[in-house]
Amino acid sequence: MRSLLLSRSSLEELNIKMADIIEAVERGFRLKGEGKVSVPAKIGIHPRKDCFIHAMPCYIGGEVDASGIKWVAGYPSNQEKGLPYISGIMCLNESDTGLVKAIMDASWITAYRTGAASAVCAKYLGDPDSKIIAVIGLGVQGRMNLMALMEVFKEIRQVRVYDVMPSQTKRYIKDMSSLYEGCEFVACDNPKETVTGADIVVTCTPIVEDPKRYVRVECLKEDVLAIAVDYDSSFCAPVMAEADVFVCDDSGQYLWTQKQGVYFQDGYPTKDKIYADVGELCAGLKTPVRKGRRSAVLMGIASHDVMAAQLAYEKALDKGIGQWIEI
Repeated sequence: MRSLLLSRSSLEELNIKMADIIEAVERGFRLKGEGKVSVPAKIGIHPRKDCFIHAMPCYIGGEVDASGIKWVAGYPSNQEKGLPYISGIMCLNESDTGLVKAIMDASWITAYRTGAASAVCAKYLGDPDSKIIAVIGLGVQGRMNLMALMEVFKEIRQVRVYDVMPSQTKRYIKDMSSLYEGCEFVACDNPKETVTGADIVVTCTPIVEDPKRYVRVECLKEDVLAIAVDYDSSFCAPVMAEADVFVCDDSGQYLWTQKQGVYFQDGYPTKDKIYADVGELCAGLKTPVRKGRRSAVLMGIASHDVMAAQLAYEKALDKGIGQWIEI
């Protein structure tokens, strides 16, 4: 059986634009909202405290007809060792036969699709005239989320940033300000200063079992979009539970995870507080909301991975990039 192997360098060589990933992720969300996606809640093991290795399978029907699974690890402790926080492999299968058609690096897929998912959510819940974005956690996701949000919001004039590691903040501002020369980048001393006055707040810190939540309601504007990419690590429960609108990328996965008793505890929204899945917004089943406090937990779902991987696979075939291997 021949399969296409796409390393990280091969994926980067494809030069896929963030806008294309956003389009693919939104399409997957729409199909999910239309009931054409099979995406069970991610299962995993936790070999070390605050570390996970997750299995994320998905089938996307409709006009896409794509199947795959991501085996992905998240180890916050790796950062101290000079190793990546996120690593793993992505596997695409032929839906007709089940045969493996491609294997690729999962860290690239995860980085881009996660930022893209935030952009899709913000497209339906954000104020188009937003001027200030706040980013807490300035690693890979802090970068990717800003890149994706900047594709949607063309009036951004200031980016306020914070990370517990000052050196991370300096690198982030140096790198990102060169991409968005029309924006002012402000290094903040604490989370409260970072989110004050922001139209959009996105938190991208490591996911931990015992979070010390620090972004409080009173620090936020009345009209704000608050997106958690880091589960419940940063936003205090009332930011989510008392929001005018609370959404998640997959209510089934969110509620299943909450039921396990580790994440989304101590006042985080329960089933009756969920306004919509993002897929329902994309499919036109729920109305977009752009005023008041709009809060979202985006855990990351496998449909994003399969859509991004399928896009990469098609681009690789078109450009002749990658290595064919026998497995």
